[in-house]
Parts: sequence; C-alpha cells; structure tokens
Amino acid sequence: MKNMTVIPPKPQKGNAAAKEEVKRLRVAAYCRVSTDNEEQASSYEAQIQHYEEFIKTNPEWEFVGVYADEGISATNTKKSEQFNTMIEDCQAG
Repeated sequence: MKNMTVIPPKPQKGNAAAKEEVKRLRVAAYCRVSTDNEEQASSYEAQIQHYEEFIKTNPEWEFVGVYADEGISATNTKKSEQFNTMIEDCQAG
C-alpha cells in the first residue's frame, strides 16, 4: 500500500465563501414591567425599542420578535401570557 498524504481544504475567501449560506441565530426578546404606573410604562417601551434595535443590528442574528408582558408580577408565570407564548414558540422551533 502506498503512503497517502491528506491535504486539508483551504478556507474559502471572497465570492466562493459568500455563496455559502451562514445560518443565523433566531433571536427574540422578552420585556416586562411589574406595575402599571406611568414611570414603568416608559421603561417598558424603552426595553422593547432597545432590544428590537439591538437584535436587528447584529448581522449574525435573525430578529423573530419581542414578547412583552406589562403590569405582570414575576412571582408566577401563569399570568405571563407573552412569556408562556415565547416558551411555546421556542419549543416549536
């Protein structure tokens, strides 16, 4: 049997590399505030805006949405409708 030399492939650059599809991570945000007062309302909107922009500006991520519960206590997830929907969506892929 002859000796065999394995030559590993070279990393692709330029147009050849661009043709390969890079799998982007699907990313969502969950935002919440625990009270309905006016101060918390601006925080709630700021959270949503911040995370949506943050996710959309990362080229390696695919923005899939924002889940948000307003005025919901964090002591129990039963009433956190959007949180539960997010978990169900994650489990569904």
